[in-house]
Amino acid sequence: MLSTLSIRDMLLIERLELAFQPGLNALTGETGAGKSILLDSLGFVLGWRGRADLVREGAQAGEVVAEFDLAAGHPAFAVLDEAGIPAEGELILRRTVAPDGRKQAYVNDRRCSAEMLRQISDTLVELHGQHDDRGLLNARGHRALLDTFSGAEAELGAVRGAWEAMASLKKVLARRRDEVERAARDRDFLIHSVAELDDLAPEPGEDGTLDARRRLMQAGQRIREDIAKAAAALGADGADGLIGDAQRWLQGVAGQAEGRLEAPLEALARGAEDLAQALRGVEDCLDALDFDPGELERVEERLFAIRALARKHGVAPDDLGDFAARIRADLEAVEGGAEGVKKLEAEVAAAEAAYGKAAAAMSAVRGTAAARLDAAMAAELAPLKLERAVFRTEVETAEAGPDGTDLVRFTVATNPGAPAGPLDRIASGGELSRFLLALKVCLTARQEGLSMIFDEIDRGVGGATADAVGRRLARLAEGGQILVVTHSPQVAALAGHHWVVEKSSAGGKTVTQVSPLNGAARTAEIARMLAGERITDEARAAAEVLLKAG
Repeated sequence: MLSTLSIRDMLLIERLELAFQPGLNALTGETGAGKSILLDSLGFVLGWRGRADLVREGAQAGEVVAEFDLAAGHPAFAVLDEAGIPAEGELILRRTVAPDGRKQAYVNDRRCSAEMLRQISDTLVELHGQHDDRGLLNARGHRALLDTFSGAEAELGAVRGAWEAMASLKKVLARRRDEVERAARDRDFLIHSVAELDDLAPEPGEDGTLDARRRLMQAGQRIREDIAKAAAALGADGADGLIGDAQRWLQGVAGQAEGRLEAPLEALARGAEDLAQALRGVEDCLDALDFDPGELERVEERLFAIRALARKHGVAPDDLGDFAARIRADLEAVEGGAEGVKKLEAEVAAAEAAYGKAAAAMSAVRGTAAARLDAAMAAELAPLKLERAVFRTEVETAEAGPDGTDLVRFTVATNPGAPAGPLDRIASGGELSRFLLALKVCLTARQEGLSMIFDEIDRGVGGATADAVGRRLARLAEGGQILVVTHSPQVAALAGHHWVVEKSSAGGKTVTQVSPLNGAARTAEIARMLAGERITDEARAAAEVLLKAG
């Protein structure tokens, strides 16, 4: 329920704060007083698209704040939760606009987009009037309205679930068919490639291992000769032999040298040991470089074969194994794809049958609900002086979709024998208002927590018909909240709460004010609506009668 509406510096409104109540709230005032400005401001904070020039002349910015009291389980909570906006029982929408048109929106003081604001406000407020293209007059929404009236949430959920399952399987089938067709076109290439890869059988990391071995063998050919010379120079015919000879000669005369040769002999012993270690290392290197000359050729041949195959298929040498697995799978898809496609086709056929069954059940529900809605509308139209009019809910077969195979359209014929047609094309202004009101009374039995605004829904009617409109609005407002902008004294007199919209000028500045009415002030306003600018005693007496009757 809309509890408070605060407006600052919007069009002709300088400062305004309204505390709305449950039940039927009537807004009256002379033509041009600013009732449309009030609705424009409310639509602005709800994120509805409207006029651009909203900021009051000379003001730095305009602002509208709307506070709502929400009952537990209100649909707005689901939208707020999905958006990550905390909320409990109170919801505050705030929106500002600068003179250059820049707008900012807030929900419970958290910034949000205009689209998010509209999603939230769709659960809070509905606007109805002669130019109602957001709801009842929009044929694209008639099916959803009938479904809400039918209360068939389970059946509709089954249809949507069956559609989703069917659509998902169809996507899988289409993808599988494409894979099989693509693989079939390349069958010969796949067979040859698999055989080629299986024959070569490259292993991960083999390219690097072969390359290192190849470089070592190539280097060995160049350096082995010098290493062999070094081994000869260090061996028995070289340094090792000479050191041995020197040791024997010195040991033969060491006894006669009175100890002077002991240190040189120890040094030669150490040198001989180091020399032997160096010789062993050189000989080990020679052994490592000693390879079969044919091995280099074999290594190079395999290395080049792996790299050539990698270039052919546009992959890295180390990825040839994974590539082989992929094309082997493609080949298997060709050879076993027909069976897989047949299995998927059977699953799709079963899903289509399940969807058809669920859609048929939903169509039956809609047919029954359409008859109930037509009967309910007939009962509502008679008190609204439209007893000769015929309302029909047409349910026709349409292209299959997530919500079934039905096209729903509300049509009317205002006189017996006259052709039926869409609401907004067949009904006159006054008739359209009453049709919309009757339809809304019938469709809101299952809706809770929604504030409704009726903008001059009673235009074009008067007398007993206006009284009937007012009584239907009062009935619709029971347990909820309705704001009605009206020029009808009969409707205003039936409201539980009455507000008057007035425009005044002072000091070259024009402003719009909205004030609650009670007692004599309300009687005077009803009298003005009856008699015009000059209020007579008769008009005042008639106003009192209307208020007592209400």
